[in-house]
Amino acid sequence: MIDNIQKNIFWHNSLITRQKREKNNKHKSIVIWFTGLSGSGKSSIANYLEKQLFKNGVHTYLLDGDNIRSGLCSDLTFSVIDRKENVRRIGEVVKIMLDAGMITLVSVISPYRNQREIIYNMLGGVKNFLEVFVDTPISVCESRDPKKLYRKARTGEISDFTGVQFEYEIPNNPSIILNGTDSLDINSKKIINLLYKNNIISFC
Repeated sequence: MIDNIQKNIFWHNSLITRQKREKNNKHKSIVIWFTGLSGSGKSSIANYLEKQLFKNGVHTYLLDGDNIRSGLCSDLTFSVIDRKENVRRIGEVVKIMLDAGMITLVSVISPYRNQREIIYNMLGGVKNFLEVFVDTPISVCESRDPKKLYRKARTGEISDFTGVQFEYEIPNNPSIILNGTDSLDINSKKIINLLYKNNIISFC
């Protein structure tokens, strides 16, 4: 049935290309994918970075894992299969935003290497995808525990939690590794410098 439906779907090319949008925005588009444990600081760094980019006239959007699960992926659980589908859907969204000429920041645990590799390949590799590993000791993440998730996982109130019941697979070769205990300003500047070095933005 699905195959029959797909046969009747045809890709529509826009008259406005990604290159034209990038020229109009005065910067290139890219996806900055923040991965790391819950409480590592992914969302805080991404929020701070977006603020700095926005102040400099960069067209941005931040996709936070919890926000996505509140809408687009509200029908999914935290099983392995549903986690893969969650990441796949986010990948399809950022693929569109990449074409829109924006710098898209994604803050999502995305615990499995193969999932992140799928997104990497879906987006066309290193020129479109920066993998940012926020490396924070689990002891620090648990001490922060802003959502009380570790405590709930340890007491059995929730299951399938990354870092407790599920393993987090550290990236083999991320674009950049951030120390989650460093200041937001330091970590933000590291990514801005990387964007400048890769000719995505014109300032650092």
